[in-house]
Amino acid sequence: MALTLPCRAGRRTNVGLLALLLLAGGTGVLAFAVGSPGPARLVVAAHGAAGLGLLLLVPWKAVVVRRSWRRPAGTRGSGGVSLGVATLLTLLTGVLHAGGGTGPWSWSAGVPVLHLHVALGVATGALLAVHAWGRRQRPRATDLDRRGLLRVGALGAGAVALWGAGEGLWRLTGAPGAARRATGSFERGTDDPAAMPVTQWIADPVPDSPADVLVLSAPGRQVRVPVADLDRGDVVRAALDCTGGWYAVQDWRGVRLDRLLASLDRELPADGAVDVVSVTGFRRRLPLSEAGGLLLATHAAGRPLSPGHGAPVRLVAPGRRGFWWVKWVARVEVVDAPWWLQSPFPLQ
Repeated sequence: MALTLPCRAGRRTNVGLLALLLLAGGTGVLAFAVGSPGPARLVVAAHGAAGLGLLLLVPWKAVVVRRSWRRPAGTRGSGGVSLGVATLLTLLTGVLHAGGGTGPWSWSAGVPVLHLHVALGVATGALLAVHAWGRRQRPRATDLDRRGLLRVGALGAGAVALWGAGEGLWRLTGAPGAARRATGSFERGTDDPAAMPVTQWIADPVPDSPADVLVLSAPGRQVRVPVADLDRGDVVRAALDCTGGWYAVQDWRGVRLDRLLASLDRELPADGAVDVVSVTGFRRRLPLSEAGGLLLATHAAGRPLSPGHGAPVRLVAPGRRGFWWVKWVARVEVVDAPWWLQSPFPLQ
């Protein structure tokens, strides 16, 4: 095998690595957006398999690297070593998070492993763009011939097998990673809101003065509802699944959004959307058709919400990741616009 590696290592190795890196990056971003267990499981599995699949190409890439170092100094590529180190660290932190490592919440001075993994992934993407810029090793039509497709299939099967072996290892050893949710998150604070971490999206701070009146509006109509009147006994049991790598299942109590919108006494657009806006300006737009499954919660597990968890009222959006669960809700606005006409991730 060692004698044949130099013959096979080269452009296709680099194209394979590029494809796996792009797949790992794309599924990593998508994993932050998908909250439903079925799709999330597929996305997370593809992300893990793509990352581990990089290891299968290491022997061939090592040959490519040795060749490059034989060239004159001025003709060598730049940034390869930095990219390799960043990729390795990204893969290592991903494995540490998946297995539970030293704990899913604190590692390296209290910084969650997942946060390091994401930061390193972003750095790897930037280094990859610099490293690949201007290079001529691109996909060709011949890569899709029968032999090429067999290679791709073998690489994919090997990557999936590596990912499956890792998942099996967590279960055999009883590692915390065996209990991960489909999204890759670890349980923290189920039925105990005080044990849930207080996390914010980017720079969305806990407000000093949350709203005591909720403004409910639709075209031509506005209603002001005291926040104290929003506890109407509606209960939804749902998992708050944070992109920080944790989840907690609670019985959330408050008022269903469709019941609240009925107080507008207006015919609402069938294909419209609803903007849920925080006192901080943070907002998310959701389909109006989902209003029956959404809750404006004032309590969790029978206890009033704490300021860090959105008191006095927050949105509960089952099946969606945590950044959809708007905290400190101040306004609910019905709009005649598509719900998807917004940034996939909040920019605040």
